[in-house]
Amino acid sequence: MVEATRRRAIRAILFDKDGTLIDFQRSWGPVLREAAHLAAPGDSALARRLMMAGGMDPETLITAADTIFAAGNTAEIADLFRENGSRLPREPLISDLDRIFVAAAERGVPVVPLRPLFETLCTTGFRLGLASSDSEAAIRRLLELEGIADLVEFVAGYDSGHGVKPEPGMALGFSEALGLPTSAIAMVGDNRHDMRMGRAARCGLCLAVLTGTGTPERLAPESDAVLASIAELPRFFSEQSI
Repeated sequence: MVEATRRRAIRAILFDKDGTLIDFQRSWGPVLREAAHLAAPGDSALARRLMMAGGMDPETLITAADTIFAAGNTAEIADLFRENGSRLPREPLISDLDRIFVAAAERGVPVVPLRPLFETLCTTGFRLGLASSDSEAAIRRLLELEGIADLVEFVAGYDSGHGVKPEPGMALGFSEALGLPTSAIAMVGDNRHDMRMGRAARCGLCLAVLTGTGTPERLAPESDAVLASIAELPRFFSEQSI
């Protein structure tokens, strides 16, 4: 159990997006299949190989933990596709994949209704941010669709200039933007990249959730606590639970 003093020291929460706010498996299977077919125009066998290389079962569309599809950014996915047979030029491929991933916000399935949860956290006194391996445009589109843009003070994607996960840059940028030490920040995510970013930035807490690709066995050694979902956060930080 996380000590009460460590919970009370938290003043801000930095969320991952996919697998944390958005149910990964329900939202991303068809999107990543589309991405693989884009990278393998007219070649269904190659598209299948690209899906498998990314860590996804082409039949079930389930993505395995700690794979490129689970935790990589657009540039990393494009490079993986090219390494495994795609002949498309790198930069146009990255642009086309980003276009697909921004449009995917329309199909995202939130883990819980996000507006009520974020309002509860803000009312409690927490300041909120998002850090994702997706593009900044895709993050902002999600915030718009879910009606929570006014509740989020910081957004960082792989292309926002803060570096990429599991480097600490996004968490450090959140800390600087809010004027808070990283010890006052809780990192919340669904995979080891998120936890390792939080650790590298010396965040006060690293909290894992099970709504993405990660498993308790993989996440427990990397995190301070493993929660079923972000729905548990208000109780986790409440006086009743500590």
